[in-house]
Amino acid sequence: MTKIDFKRNLKHLYAPTTKAFVEVVVPPMTFVKVDGAGDPNTVEAYAQALQSLYSISFGMKFAAKTLLGQDYVVPPLEGLWWADDPADFTTRNKDQWNWTMMIMVPDFVRPKMFEDALERTECRVGTLPSSLRLESYDEGRSLHILHIGSYDDEAPTLARLHEEIMPDLGVTFHGPHHEIYLSDPRRTEASRLKTILRQPVKPVENAW
Repeated sequence: MTKIDFKRNLKHLYAPTTKAFVEVVVPPMTFVKVDGAGDPNTVEAYAQALQSLYSISFGMKFAAKTLLGQDYVVPPLEGLWWADDPADFTTRNKDQWNWTMMIMVPDFVRPKMFEDALERTECRVGTLPSSLRLESYDEGRSLHILHIGSYDDEAPTLARLHEEIMPDLGVTFHGPHHEIYLSDPRRTEASRLKTILRQPVKPVENAW
């Protein structure tokens, strides 16, 4: 049985360069998602969200292998991040952050597999986050780059994107800041963490 690795099969989405922001058109994809707010380093809800996402994602993986004969590598954790006051985000005022953490779900995984994984996870760990859901996300036109280093060192790269690159291209924000985590922070030094930084955009003349 061949194991699908979406980071390889969808290389244009998961392997940007570190040298410059490049444009990509992200197709609609399905994710298992959990919403939350606050500093991810301190709020208990963030750890609970990740536990739920991974448990359900691996449950669906095993179901797909058993029932469909389709095996795959569980895709990396992703996060959508924003703040009511944009300055809170750029200055790393993490207590004011909002987030949606999510893991991509292959198209061949059936909704019933999600429901079964949800039930099994709840029996094992107890009450799950009320926002836990299976949902499509249509990101569309975006700019992204690979960042190597600490999460707290992203600010200069994002400032360059917001203040120089996007204005030069005549585009503005079309959704929250998006990060894709290619490294496990529990096993990787902060200076070697690999994170895709992505921003969906649209032409300035269509801004709200």
